Amino acid sequence: MGVMGRLVNWKPMAANPRRKSLVCDVGGVRIGGGHPVMVQSMTNTDTADVTATVNQTMALANAGSEVVRVTVNTDEAARAVPKIVETLSMFGCRVPLVGDFHYNGHLLLRKYPDCARALAKYRINPGNVNIGKKHDDNFRTMIECAIEYGKPVRIGVNWGSLDGQLLTRMMDENNRSAEPLDAQAVTMKAIVASALLSAKAAESYGLAPDRIVLSAKVSNVQDLVTVYRDLAAQCEYALHVGLTEAGLGSKGIVATTAGLAILLQEGIGDTIRASLTPLPNGDRTEEVTVCQQILQSLGIRHFTPQVTACPGCGRTTSTFFQDMADRIQTHLRTQMPVWKGQYPGVEELKVAVMGCVVNGPGESKHSNIGISLPGTFEEPVAPVYVDGKLKCTLRGDRIVPEFIAILEAYVGNRYGARELAGAAQ
Repeated sequence: MGVMGRLVNWKPMAANPRRKSLVCDVGGVRIGGGHPVMVQSMTNTDTADVTATVNQTMALANAGSEVVRVTVNTDEAARAVPKIVETLSMFGCRVPLVGDFHYNGHLLLRKYPDCARALAKYRINPGNVNIGKKHDDNFRTMIECAIEYGKPVRIGVNWGSLDGQLLTRMMDENNRSAEPLDAQAVTMKAIVASALLSAKAAESYGLAPDRIVLSAKVSNVQDLVTVYRDLAAQCEYALHVGLTEAGLGSKGIVATTAGLAILLQEGIGDTIRASLTPLPNGDRTEEVTVCQQILQSLGIRHFTPQVTACPGCGRTTSTFFQDMADRIQTHLRTQMPVWKGQYPGVEELKVAVMGCVVNGPGESKHSNIGISLPGTFEEPVAPVYVDGKLKCTLRGDRIVPEFIAILEAYVGNRYGARELAGAAQ
């Protein structure tokens, strides 16, 4: 078959169907069972500092985090949790709050029932409770608290704190095998086994399977894919997916995107987090934006209008188009909290801001609305395309505000009409 024959038979690649999973309700947010892949995040404040934790939780929620996790590691943190939830509610922020417990969660949940009631979900790491040891009283206590207060539980295995007893046993069994695996492969299997055995233990204590979310986090992309493929094939629990300790800056973003994109494309993952290391005094909400952009780039969910902009080259020695693209993207993000309620579907809007005549007009025509700016030595005019057709040509020093005005009018006319149609029905 020739090249043309292959092109004629070409079909766009779509994400695989979502993996079948149980629905878990977390404070009114439904995870799994075909519901939209949920974005979550975690604070890095001292939870005992109510003001700081409330402020960061609100920032994460306003950025689009649908669940926020906080560390509950001390008596002071446990006492602060009800105050945090109450203060958030006073500000109209009702994002579900998840408590992250390690080592002493069984003590804190029993000692502070108001904390246990206020949280929307508990996160338990079986590697540092006591699963696999001679008794599992601590793990059982936390599960019994979850049942008593009607809370779901995320059983989150992490290879940095894997159940040592289980790993040792599986290593010994592997060594006696006729065809032993390497240590890395056994470790990956132990991570999956730890999650599944812990979930079954929780069920044996009375926790319903639809109150369980599983995660099995590692810090290497290929290992992440291997572990979650294995885990997804062996259970129907809702899965939280993320690369643990993803890293700083571009490394963390790229690694997270690489791992999550593969799994999400295969239909694996009901809720996600980007565990990015923030820069000193950096913006914690970046991890929310990264998750949203991964989902939006894959066409799984839409959160905000997207701006297509060229990278620039020798034809675009001016930085004007870069500045304009940034101003428009910022304008769109700023307007989204208002537009979301006024204009249903506006998050699917596609905008193009291009730097020269090479791809500018074509890319603009493929977007809902686009502008092709003049490159170096080109005629100083900027054609604007709306729904694939030339609308007008802008000139002079007011190109940016004039284009934004056209953009605002387009949003009102196109998506405002949807709102009116919905109201009429």
